[in-house]
This record gives sequence, C-alpha cells and structure tokens, in this order.
Amino acid sequence: MRQYTEDELIERLRNPSTLRDAFAHVVSLYGEKLYWQIRKMVLNHDDTNDLLQNTFLKAWTSIDYFRGDAKLSTWLYKIAINECITFLHRQRTMNNVSIDDTDVFLMERLKGDAYFDGDKAQMKLQEAILMLPEKQRLVFNLKYYEEMKYENMSDILGTSVGALKASYHHAVKKIEEFLAKDI
Repeated sequence: MRQYTEDELIERLRNPSTLRDAFAHVVSLYGEKLYWQIRKMVLNHDDTNDLLQNTFLKAWTSIDYFRGDAKLSTWLYKIAINECITFLHRQRTMNNVSIDDTDVFLMERLKGDAYFDGDKAQMKLQEAILMLPEKQRLVFNLKYYEEMKYENMSDILGTSVGALKASYHHAVKKIEEFLAKDI
C-alpha cells in the first residue's frame, strides 16, 4: 500500500472519488494504535473491538467536518477517547459505580478475558492503574504506553501541558504506592 503524507491523505479524504480508498488507508494506518489505546482504557478485547468500530464509524460519518486544524491522528484519538469515556460512564451507571470509585467491574472483565495473556505482575499493574481517577489513568496510559508527548495529549484532551505533567506525576506516585504495598 502506498504511503501518503498527512496532507496527501487529507486531500484524498476530501475527494469523493478517492475517499473510500483513503479511509481504508486511515484504518490500516491507525487501527492497531487505536486498538491498543482503547484496550488500555476498557481492558476487554470484545469491548475494544466494538469501540474501535464505533470510532471509525464516527470518523467516517463526520469526515466532512474534519477541518485539518489538528493532525488526523489527534482527531482519531480524540474520537476514540470520547467513545471510551462514554462507554465507561455507561458501564459505571449499569454497575451502579460512582465516578470516584475504583472501576472494579473492569478488573473483573479483564480477569475473565480469554485474550489477556499477562502474568501476575501485569495484572497487578492493571489493578494499580484502575485505582487512578479516570483523567489520571488516561494521561498515564497515553504517556507510559504510547509515549505520547504532552503537547499532543494537550491537543487531544484540551488540557494544559502543565496540568498533564502534574496528572502523570500523581498517577506514577499512586501506582508506585499501590505496588509497594505488596512488597
């Protein structure tokens, strides 16, 4: 598959005759990255697949509204993260969980997920991450797993770089404290 620059890809997305092919290229280019970002938030393979489909469906139906002010990847991440947040809020409501409580239901789903192949240490890390407030968890996942720059996170989340750095710092401290309890 031919590689396009961001500008070429956006131009192809705006052209009705190349839109389908260009969007297929977008899916192949960003599908795996988005899958893993979503998976870090919802932990379950099947839920991740559903949310990834929803992300690309929303992108497809709103491609005409993409102005190109941000990078295409930033726009897609923003859609994916909003899908995850909506999903998690629905799950909390269904499971009668307050937004301030630990998302225990996610841990239970992870333990029952046939696709999770992590060891005990990975399970413990996931448990520690689930203890974080949603915003800190999101920032931690983007920085730790995706190695995303704070500037990019700022574009996606609409939060200042300073606030993101503080969130990451607090998240790391809480995770370290949680993991140190078992030593």
